[in-house]
Amino acid sequence: MKPNLAELVAKYDTLPKDQKDEIDRLLVEDVQENPWRPLIDIENPEVATPQQMAYESRADIMLFGGAAGGGKSSLLIGLALTRHQRTIIYRRESKQLGPIAEEIIRIRKTREGYNGQEKRFNLGGDRSIRLGGMQYDEDKQAYQGDPRDLICFDELTQFLESQFRYVITWNRSADPDQRCRVICATNPPTTAEGHWVVKYWAPWLDKEHPRPAMPGELRWFVSDEEGNDIEVDGPDPVEVQGKEVTPKSRTFIPSSVEDNPFLMVSGYKATLQALPEPLRSQMLLGDFSAGIEDDPWQVIPTMWVEEAMERWLEEKPSNVKMDALGVDPARGGKDKTILTPRYGNWVGRQIVKKGETTVDGPTIAALCTSVAKDGAPIFIDIIGGAGTSPYDHLRCNGLNVVSVDGRKQSHGRDASGSLGFFNKRSEMWWKMREALDPAYGAGLMLPPDRELKADLCAPRWKLTNAGIQVEGKSTHTRDGFGDLKKRLGRSPDKGDSCVYALLEGRKKSGINFSASPRSNSQYNPHRWR
Repeated sequence: MKPNLAELVAKYDTLPKDQKDEIDRLLVEDVQENPWRPLIDIENPEVATPQQMAYESRADIMLFGGAAGGGKSSLLIGLALTRHQRTIIYRRESKQLGPIAEEIIRIRKTREGYNGQEKRFNLGGDRSIRLGGMQYDEDKQAYQGDPRDLICFDELTQFLESQFRYVITWNRSADPDQRCRVICATNPPTTAEGHWVVKYWAPWLDKEHPRPAMPGELRWFVSDEEGNDIEVDGPDPVEVQGKEVTPKSRTFIPSSVEDNPFLMVSGYKATLQALPEPLRSQMLLGDFSAGIEDDPWQVIPTMWVEEAMERWLEEKPSNVKMDALGVDPARGGKDKTILTPRYGNWVGRQIVKKGETTVDGPTIAALCTSVAKDGAPIFIDIIGGAGTSPYDHLRCNGLNVVSVDGRKQSHGRDASGSLGFFNKRSEMWWKMREALDPAYGAGLMLPPDRELKADLCAPRWKLTNAGIQVEGKSTHTRDGFGDLKKRLGRSPDKGDSCVYALLEGRKKSGINFSASPRSNSQYNPHRWR
């Protein structure tokens, strides 16, 4: 709506009938010319609403919303109808796309050009809107090579980070005059899997960020070869690992139900106020730091991991030697080789190498040799074959290396002595749980790392006739109980490596030892005190 017309609307009730009639005529013309326009503050039209700020923002990648009812989905549709040529709007599941399609039809006042089977709107000329779902991580491949000048995510925290980073690669246009951007609408995450959004927009969402950003402020970022985001000073090209890279700008603009006069009139705010915590803080206030609910069958409670990371010290305790080195290897591919050193109850920062840089056994073996100290046993995962060659190289060279095979049978018991384990993997992960349990007072210290935290908090468990079973990385397990890769969008390499570092073995003595955790009779959660 034009500013002068908005000012007249604000005074509508005080004007004579002939002026009201003229305003009504202008409003009809405005609606015909603009199928959608951002919300305005009728009482203060000169003050931009959050939706107006988002509509005009120059950010390459924007997060909008936070609280419920702030016009998030409406913004995505409005931009697609008024500012862009080729748009795609994603929801995690295809069945969630129906309301978006109906809203587009309502705003356009016609179903003309809509193909319900393909979930595509032909707007005339070269303009179109496509609706897409990505229920599983691999579904992202269906959108490869489909360039879009506007890429939208509705409820971003429901998506995997790997899906998000992959599809925004295709944010481009053949028209040099067409602006390209990525717009993400979301409420705060309700599970640990969605917490990556806080990291991606850390200057706005992470309360501990050393240089917080204001709403709508632009910050520029580049990524290194390891996929780590690096904040830079501005939009000018910078050199990253020998290559010139052009930064992309990001911003976050919060909105709430109070910014939407239509929902305020409907009483929707009262509905949000009646929600129990932490949903009330998340949906009413858009609080990204509000508590995330743990799954009731989560192996390791999130709070225990956070407490272990809070008590971590940058320097390892003095006069303490390395007790173990946990290794989750990757030979090529998208997975990473992770090495985790442990000194007593202090776990050091993990060494992370891309799989493409650890392409063979000798390379991984050399990396392990450079990190291992004090004759500590090197626990290396041999499942899948990536660890077999480095294990053989280390063993043949007299290193104290121990093979880890989580598929093997377990003879251990939990701390209570009453429950057994489905396999060695279940036993190893449960021992990590017990080491972090405040009731035992082991005081394990873990390095602060969001990805490690997500890995450790992701696995779930169930009780079977064979004992406690911790889910595997994928459904290709013996009984199909495994969903980690699908939920995380990647292999939980950091978590596995950390779990292996907790295993116990003798210092170097010229022979190899079993990789199995000690049975309950040997397990002592106080051993590091």
